[in-house]
Amino acid sequence: MVTALSIPVGVVVAREKIAHPWQTYRWRAVSVFLDPPQIRDWRELRRDDKSVLYHAATLNLELFRKETTAYQVNLANGEPSVYVVLREDPDSDDDWPVEVHLVTASPFEAQSHGDVGLDNVESVAMPEQLVDIVHAFINEHHKEEAFIKRKRQPHLRAEDHKFGQESIVVLRERMGERIDGNPSTPNPNIGHGMDNGRRDSK
Repeated sequence: MVTALSIPVGVVVAREKIAHPWQTYRWRAVSVFLDPPQIRDWRELRRDDKSVLYHAATLNLELFRKETTAYQVNLANGEPSVYVVLREDPDSDDDWPVEVHLVTASPFEAQSHGDVGLDNVESVAMPEQLVDIVHAFINEHHKEEAFIKRKRQPHLRAEDHKFGQESIVVLRERMGERIDGNPSTPNPNIGHGMDNGRRDSK
């Protein structure tokens, strides 16, 4: 049984002009497509006065049997998405100072990259054909985990927590004291030669 599936996808990235005092452009993933060609460098697809679109990379989107719950969450939100992780190199002198680091159908994996400072995570629409592939993968591999009901532990009274020793209540009563600390009638079987807890000095 195949437990993982690799699907090549092309990633389209836009370079968009922005009004910012220290930055002229921003880079943003805008779409993915199936049956892409393999490329070594970015290929320009279209440009206008405000932006340029590039086929920036062809990567494999990996589906794993143990992550079918994450794919279910993705498809159930009403807008199935592919999550694209762009990693920027602010010191790069290249024309394209970002790289397409990852594509995934798991919102959980995407979220883990959202905490990385140089990573920018964009969700783009999942193509219908890819939605069908992910659905089929889930149907083949997903298994509901059995629900195990936890047994309630019996409640123990404070005096039952002895940990191998007598409780304070029992110990004080055995030594001839009440809980309030006042002396009570001594136990004749304990402490011969004791008077109200004191040893006879005679």
